[in-house]
Amino acid sequence: MSMAAALSGFLRRDRVLAKAPVRIQPIDQALIWVTVGLLAFGLVMVYSASVAMPDNPKFARYAHMHFLIRHAGFIAFSFIAALLAFQVPVATWEKIAPWLFIASLLMLILVLLPHIGKGVNGARRWIGFGFMSFQPSELAKFATLLYAADYMVRKMEVKERFFRAVLPMAAAVAIVGLLLLAEPDMGAFMVISVIAMGILFLGGVNARMFFLIAAVMVIAFMLMIAMSQWRRERIFAYLDPWSEKNAVGKGYQLSHSLIAIGRGEIFGVGLGGSVEKLHWLPEAHTDFLLAVIGEEFGLVGVLIVIVAFLWMTRRIMHIGRQAIALDRVFAGLVAQGVGIWIGFQAFINMGVNLGALPTKGLTLPLMSYGGSAILLNLIAIAVVLRIDYENKVLMRGGRA
Repeated sequence: MSMAAALSGFLRRDRVLAKAPVRIQPIDQALIWVTVGLLAFGLVMVYSASVAMPDNPKFARYAHMHFLIRHAGFIAFSFIAALLAFQVPVATWEKIAPWLFIASLLMLILVLLPHIGKGVNGARRWIGFGFMSFQPSELAKFATLLYAADYMVRKMEVKERFFRAVLPMAAAVAIVGLLLLAEPDMGAFMVISVIAMGILFLGGVNARMFFLIAAVMVIAFMLMIAMSQWRRERIFAYLDPWSEKNAVGKGYQLSHSLIAIGRGEIFGVGLGGSVEKLHWLPEAHTDFLLAVIGEEFGLVGVLIVIVAFLWMTRRIMHIGRQAIALDRVFAGLVAQGVGIWIGFQAFINMGVNLGALPTKGLTLPLMSYGGSAILLNLIAIAVVLRIDYENKVLMRGGRA
């Protein structure tokens, strides 16, 4: 073959490749499957962690599959809600963000009212709706996320000025915090504070102002702990969970969580083989689900969960950066806010279960038992998928 013929062949092939359409997947399939995988694994582990609970006189009226059936129902209902949320354009979420934030504040007030809010273990955090109890703090996380992203877009021109850019948002978060601390729910307040601060930072707030806000928040949380005896006791129990006083008191959950993870060793004792879930470890199907995973699937199971959440957080943050690159600042900040929310809450829950952080009542996103958390987690991921879908439409030359 002559040099001219070879060159002609290469040119023809390049023209064919240039004319071939670039296929862009309309929806992020990998993110969907990781989400489904976490939901499915969580469903199995909720059943495993709760199957023996009816043997306790406190739960004697429940069937052995009570929590499994309810959790499956929560997932099904949340999946339908997520499908509906995906149909909503991002521009619509931007329009309703302030109103959704106000609605979340009203619900946080309602939960504190007698005969409306439902109290459990000394905390008033739920509103009963017949088939499920709704937790307004979960809505507050999502609403604050949207409001903070919308706020940063509106304040983009004055983001370098503290009193005009940062102080109003700080005041809004403080109001949410006061309502949450009245429940009390310090864990949700921590997550909301981190979401708001993260969006302010990613939105371009001056670094000095950001670190000033961070310092104020750290001091505020330290004061909350110092002024509350039971919070101080939790910190002391975290520092020494094996002392005679703490092992049967504030450090009881932590010590049994560590025992469960220690029993699992590398590969675990097998699905259903946990001993700690047999009335030793309280809240095994909610806050301490990872401890049961560690006991039944060992270090391998825990690492799989950690890697799944790391990948999910990274992927969601990438979708946000992609949106900002397409000059869709609100959409980008919302996606990155969801990444901060899921990543930070998973980090806190895992840290508590592994004894790296003080005990805090935060569930493992997408996995722990709880209707409100599953509902808002799936709606948030549906919004991220919508952002990704609109990004790809724009990249194909269409209109979002």
